[in-house]
Formats: sequence, C-alpha cells, structure tokens
Amino acid sequence: MTSKMGQPLYQKVIDTIVTRIGAGELLAGGMLPSETQLAAEIGVSQGTARKALMMLEQHGIVRREQGRGTFVTARTPESSLFNFFRLREDDGTIIRPELIEEKIIQRPASDTERKTLFEKPESVYEIRRIRSLKGAASTIETAVLPAPLFAGIERRAPLPSALYILYQQSYGCIVLRADESINAIAAGPDEARALKVEEGAPLLRVERLAYDILGRPIERRRSIYRTDQLNYKVTLD
Repeated sequence: MTSKMGQPLYQKVIDTIVTRIGAGELLAGGMLPSETQLAAEIGVSQGTARKALMMLEQHGIVRREQGRGTFVTARTPESSLFNFFRLREDDGTIIRPELIEEKIIQRPASDTERKTLFEKPESVYEIRRIRSLKGAASTIETAVLPAPLFAGIERRAPLPSALYILYQQSYGCIVLRADESINAIAAGPDEARALKVEEGAPLLRVERLAYDILGRPIERRRSIYRTDQLNYKVTLD
C-alpha cells in the first residue's frame, strides 16, 4: 500500500522513527513504542508498522527482542570505530589505533565543503589527527565538520578515538553509512615527515563522505595510510 504521494506507507513509519532518533527523542538503548502504538499514532496498519521495524532492524538501527520489545541499537565505541576503520592484519585481526597528535581548528569552508556538507556551512571544524598502529605512525586523518552542527567541539579535546560515538552521544548524529573513494599516492614532504617514511613512498588515500541517520552529509574525511605492514580490508555482504 502506498500514500497519496506514491511513497510506501511503511516509509512514513521509518521516517518518523529515524527523525526521533536523530532529534534525541529516542536514545540509544531506549525502547520504541509497540507496533500497535506506532500504528495508531502514525495512522497506518499494524502490519505496516511491523514491516517498517523489520526494515530498520535489517539496517542495524533497531534490535527486536522476543517478549521484550524493540530497542534503538546502542553503538559502542568499539563497534563504531571498527565499522569504519579498515586497516587490518593479513588474517583480518583488528588493531586498535593510538593517538599521537591532534589539532582542531575552525576555518571558512571551501567551495567543495559548502556544496557537499549539511546546510552548506560557511565555516567548518577541521580535526587533524596522526595515529599509530603497532607502535608506528600509520595514519593521517583530516575530518571536516559543519561548524553549526558541531558547535563547541574544540572544547572537548582531546577527542575520543572513535569520533562517530562522540557525534552520536554529544550531537545526536548517528553515522549510518559512508561513501568512499580510494587511490594510491606518493608521500609528499608533510606525509613523509608525519608517517616517518621516505618522500615518494607509496601511500593509500581514502576520501569519505559520511551520512547520519537522517541522510545528512555531516563529515568529509581524508585518511592517508601506510599499508606496508597492514591491509585495507572491506567486507561486502
């Protein structure tokens, strides 16, 4: 069944729940109203509400527990970090990165940042971090955020290793997906100095645009990796 606008009715339920999560009305770990309550409140059938909850569960936004109810999925720092941090040992073993250096500045947005980030911000926060793996400087990460959405983030320094859990807990932004492009580069003077490699050494550059649960593009991130000892691993389901 579809609405008068041609949109499936279950999408109305999904949009309602996602909006409430994004606004902080439904917190991670909190219980949602029952299917019956949702159906009555939104004006759809119970079957439609059930289908919406099943789709949200498939996307990892909620979890359903038999006999208890439906809960907003709680993201832990570990799961948030490792969902998006891809460097692994040859056998896929996860290595926890350690922070070496962090710098946060507020600056005017570039044309590209204004065009691609949520609400076309005039100013952004830039978070630059160098992190080590297995005792060696291995990554340079530069995250760019719309300043109006992340007001005061510089006062939270030093930031936690998993930025996405900070976005969720402090700003109500749950990162749900990211688009990435990957290419090989040669280390310039800055990269060579930061990662302690020779100029011209091969590095991996990953450009990411991350979207929150409301579909808003909230972060541009450039990550430069040494991969002489580790692999960039991705699992495709």
